Amino acid sequence: MYDKQKPHLVVLSGAGISAESGIQTFRDSGGLWEGHKIEDVATPEAFERNPKLVLEFYNLRRKVCNESQPNKAHKLLAKLEKQFKVSIITQNVDDLHERGGSSDILHLHGELNKSRSTKNPYLVYSINGDDLNIGDLCEMGSQLRPHIVWFGEAVPMIEKAAQIVEKADVFLIVGTSLQVYPAAGLVQYVNYDVPVFLIDPKPVSGFKGYNFTHIMKGASEGMEELVKLLTKSKNGFK
Repeated sequence: MYDKQKPHLVVLSGAGISAESGIQTFRDSGGLWEGHKIEDVATPEAFERNPKLVLEFYNLRRKVCNESQPNKAHKLLAKLEKQFKVSIITQNVDDLHERGGSSDILHLHGELNKSRSTKNPYLVYSINGDDLNIGDLCEMGSQLRPHIVWFGEAVPMIEKAAQIVEKADVFLIVGTSLQVYPAAGLVQYVNYDVPVFLIDPKPVSGFKGYNFTHIMKGASEGMEELVKLLTKSKNGFK
């Protein structure tokens, strides 16, 4: 049970925080993932056209993610739970936040270590690091697919995420360029009197009217600075 006296820190994280653990992102590699175009491996049409290729692609991504380790940014977010109620909304499909020690994580775009039925999306199963292959079936007898929100699919957790953001006492954006919607639109649910922190080494725009602080550093280095700022200002967030 969370201490109600703790201010609520809501975090929106993206690929940049996992990149420091060695996980490649398609936006940093010419629009490709492991040499594949997005439309060939990350859409419903791709799975219908060539399910074997898609399953092999996600098996490789799962292997890379499971061999990667949480970095300092992940661990610092977990440590903030001593001072804050921390809710993480992540666009990432890896489990580095969990392994880094955070306890409250909502995955907007699914999870690599889970599969789901192609017939009933509510039938979700743990993969536990194994490969997912043609012939792996759900209890209804239909092929299992990665539990991933592909391009062109609805984001079922976005409404719940918006409700969490509305309750934030502090809002942090780390590792995301806010280019992928609907996740990027979550900042619109932040109350205007709430402090907003962005950790991103690049210049940004679009935060006019917010109580906004831009930490122009990478994820881990930026988190170190953020922890100092939050610790110094914590009493002002209650």
